[in-house]
This record gives sequence, C-alpha cells and structure tokens, in this order.
Amino acid sequence: MIFRDVYEPAEDTFLFAENLSVNQGETVLDMGTGCGILAILAAENAGSVVAVDINPHAVICAKTNAARNGVAGKIRVHRGDLFESILPDEKFDIILFNPPYLPVEADEKDIWIENAWAGGRTGRKVINQFIDTASKYLAKSGRILFLQSSLSNVEETMKRFSKHNLHAKKICEKKLAFEKIVLIEAKRSQGRSCAALIASDCVPHEMELEPCMHFLTNAKAE
Repeated sequence: MIFRDVYEPAEDTFLFAENLSVNQGETVLDMGTGCGILAILAAENAGSVVAVDINPHAVICAKTNAARNGVAGKIRVHRGDLFESILPDEKFDIILFNPPYLPVEADEKDIWIENAWAGGRTGRKVINQFIDTASKYLAKSGRILFLQSSLSNVEETMKRFSKHNLHAKKICEKKLAFEKIVLIEAKRSQGRSCAALIASDCVPHEMELEPCMHFLTNAKAE
C-alpha cells in the first residue's frame, strides 16, 4: 500500500531489494524507509528493525504496511531527520539507505514526497550528512548498504566512506535512461598485521618495513 505523498518503489528500490541479504537475528536500520518495503523484507530474518523517515506520511504508511505483512512486532518506525531520532548508543549490524540523490536547483521542498529524491544542487546534501555520521551507529562488524545515482558522483561517495575508515565497494549497478544506479556496501576497514602482510608477500612498496622487521626479530628472540 502506497499513501499519497510517499515515494512509490521504483527501479532503485527493486535493485536494492533484489540484493538485500540479512542474517538471522541481525539488527537493521532502514534509513528513509518510505513505504517500508526494505524494512519489511529485512524483518524476515532480522532480530529487530528500526525504520526512519522525515516524511510523516511515510511513517504512517510504513507502520500500516508492517502490520499488513505481519511484522509490526519486529519493526519500530520513527519520524526523524537522518539519525536525530536514534539513541546515541544504538548500534546496528546493517544500515540501509536509498537517499535523495538527484541534483535539484531549488533547495526548498514544497511537498513531502520531494524529500525522497531532492538532493540539493549537487545531489550530495543528504548523502554527505549520512556518510559523515553513519559509522557512529554501525556495529563493529556491521555493514552499510547504500544506493545512489551516477548523477551525484559515486566516486566521491567511495572516497568519503574511506575518510571515515569504511571500505566501500560496488555490489551491483543498473543503467537507466539518463543515469546509472549503483548499490554500494561499506564496512569498517580491517588492518592487517605486519607479519601477515610479509607472510603473504602483500607488503605495499610505500609501506615502512623497519617496524615490521623489528616485530619479527623480537618474536624470534622470544
């Protein structure tokens, strides 16, 4: 059921849904839930789901659809702007976001549904705000699934995730008429020890080797 002034699932939603995998018992945050379709799909395996949207019509719509699909007991729906309604100490195994990514000249939104696609002049207003905050709410071994358009600079998104110690990779993409939509997965970067790098012959040329050799020498002495 799609209420008036709520974004109707389209190609980007379906690409996301087709590639959504939730392990049994995981905690999920569905940011910008809209009609709640991703939250409902996630609830099948998730231990719990928090769904957030700035649009009050979307909040009511998502609650209604959760009840109609028998998962209302697993999904908590909040109204809020990005993470403002999330408790400071809450952590999630998976954070989902299909953000407003289309570049628009006017920054003001005349109707609620425009929040679903209007991303400011570069399309990156909400994207940047999300990436700069998301890692605070991500569990240690958690992951972010994030979808955006080629119109809002996918490579800048990859770089911005990296600045927050999140390793991002493209999972899949789909070419549409005037753009390409891309699904990205971001996880916390996992460093490898000096010993492991040397043993695997994967030491980068620019890496300082002296600390690694010192580590190995001390280990042998013991």
